[in-house]
Amino acid sequence: MEAQLLNEIPSLDLADFRSGDPERKARFVQQLGQAYQSIGFVALKNHGLSNEQTDKLYSDVKAFFSLPDDVKQQYEKPELAGQRGYVSKGKEHAKGRNTGDLKEFYHVGQEVDDANDPIGAEYPDNIWPSEVDSFADTSLLTYRTLESAGKDVLRAIALYLELPENYFDDKVRNGNSILRPIHYYPIENPDEVPADAVRAAEHGDINLITLLMGASADGLQVKRRDGKWIAITALPDQIVVNVGDMLQRLTNGVLTSTIHRVVNPPREKMNSSRYSVPFFMHPRSEMSLAALETCVTAENPKKEADITAGEFLNERLIELGLKKK
Repeated sequence: MEAQLLNEIPSLDLADFRSGDPERKARFVQQLGQAYQSIGFVALKNHGLSNEQTDKLYSDVKAFFSLPDDVKQQYEKPELAGQRGYVSKGKEHAKGRNTGDLKEFYHVGQEVDDANDPIGAEYPDNIWPSEVDSFADTSLLTYRTLESAGKDVLRAIALYLELPENYFDDKVRNGNSILRPIHYYPIENPDEVPADAVRAAEHGDINLITLLMGASADGLQVKRRDGKWIAITALPDQIVVNVGDMLQRLTNGVLTSTIHRVVNPPREKMNSSRYSVPFFMHPRSEMSLAALETCVTAENPKKEADITAGEFLNERLIELGLKKK
């Protein structure tokens, strides 16, 4: 089982967890936990996104990114540290690097509809491009669908960690999650970009878990524990769900935030576009990421200092070049 997990990511069915059948649910919990302890990634079907919904979102995403750069830049607000609206080409780089990734993206954030929840004051308003009429509707519908799937994945994780099933529920209610449509833009002349520039340099995600809608081309790779890179592919009806750094920190490394990257295509295909839409599932800023007591043992001593999710996110935005110190 271990060797297989390290050579390809396992495929799971969220319908097993949602079935109401205790046996199917328990099997899903164990398979998910084992995958997240070994390779940190799974491919997941029956996540709630319909083909029609996905097609509409991608149509709107492509329509926006096909606009002229000066039009797109009207929706870029540097003072928001890239947390809402457009982020232009090459602005973000991986932690520990200075060369910008060969991508541009758009951020859609949480819409808090509970006037009694003070967390709403922490979030800037979403920014919507007037050139694509349905962008807000398709983005928010996708946001809610992936958020719902993510909550069930977190419930399964809680059970695997022998926590109450609803352990994460209040921590992610109106959480600081982000939907990020990404355009890996065409490179007409590869000689004009830095030699070390890639679509997305190797990195771990910041958040609790990431739910990635099917990408439009190959390129996603995951780093195995032996240092070998393996290609990650998912069937059209699957999304890829992986552990982020916050969850790794909370579990004291029991669950693995695996390093991954998006490599450049062959030189002759550099002039083609690639699109993907990850949903970065974040908790509320006040959530403590202090290691769970059950994950700290004599064999696995506590690795990291206590920190809140908000403090951790702020640190990483600075490291990624999206926020000034």
